[in-house]
Amino acid sequence: MKRLLSIIVSFTILGIIYWKIDFPQLIQVFQNSNILWIIISLGMVIPLTMLTAWRLQQLIPIGKRLGFFEANRLILAASVLNMILPSKMGDIAKAYFMKERGHLSGSLSLSLVIFEKACDLLSLLLWCVFGLIFYSQNNWLFWVMTASVTLGLITGVLLLASRQFTELFFDIIRLILPKKIHPKLENLRSSWRQMHNYFWRDKVHLIRIATTSIFIWFLHLLQIWFFILALNAWTPFLTNLALSPLAILAGLLPLTFAGIGTRDAALIVFYQPYFSAPTAAALGLLCTSRYFLPAIAGLPFLGQYLTTIQTVQANKKFLRF
Repeated sequence: MKRLLSIIVSFTILGIIYWKIDFPQLIQVFQNSNILWIIISLGMVIPLTMLTAWRLQQLIPIGKRLGFFEANRLILAASVLNMILPSKMGDIAKAYFMKERGHLSGSLSLSLVIFEKACDLLSLLLWCVFGLIFYSQNNWLFWVMTASVTLGLITGVLLLASRQFTELFFDIIRLILPKKIHPKLENLRSSWRQMHNYFWRDKVHLIRIATTSIFIWFLHLLQIWFFILALNAWTPFLTNLALSPLAILAGLLPLTFAGIGTRDAALIVFYQPYFSAPTAAALGLLCTSRYFLPAIAGLPFLGQYLTTIQTVQANKKFLRF
């Protein structure tokens, strides 16, 4: 029912957007687009997936093995679930797949994936804050967003860097959330502690992963800027570093299907000073393709993982019998 509602919300927002804008002009934007830049920008999905897979390999402890091809399969399979689950929670499925295929224990695999998602979010916030510093917009909304993003970045860094702050944070969240959520919250607290213990033992390794994450998200935002060039539009690159992360964050809100609708609306609002609504709507479609193309490529791998997991679970039941 929640998925159905999110799909309804997404299509409702898209319906309003396409009703308000000049739809023939949207088609005209794509007809006038630069094909070479379209190919270059969409083609960046491949190196971005491979670089993310390499980072996943680096997260695996010494003595454990995760092949490069296997890491890519995990990334692509998670991309399928990211199209279904809210806030890119399909990435958490990687922990389950690694556990069931015998790569890592359940708690450690979850800790690694949580750290990976934390690095991604903080890298996105870092570039957003960097861009907003140079974004000259005398608008109270952007001042509020700048303060909110900066606060989120500081909080995230403290959660990764300080165990005392982390314990205080979880204690506060425990007081706010209903009791039925407490067991899941405690599991998350336990995984976060294990993540702290694992990554802070080797600070060089920690810096390498963090630097790689920042670079990966620079490429993601560069890809969106290439989308703008492909549509024969223009936005200063530093401005794009401020605005595109805000649109991505809007898409992470668990309101719509894979962020479709909220992300498109955010792009139209934020990029209004630089190009027309039809161009921004076209940019929204290209940004959706960033998630859609890996999901299509990951469909066969997701099926293989689900089949393997079913076989493993059936064997476990047989052995218990």
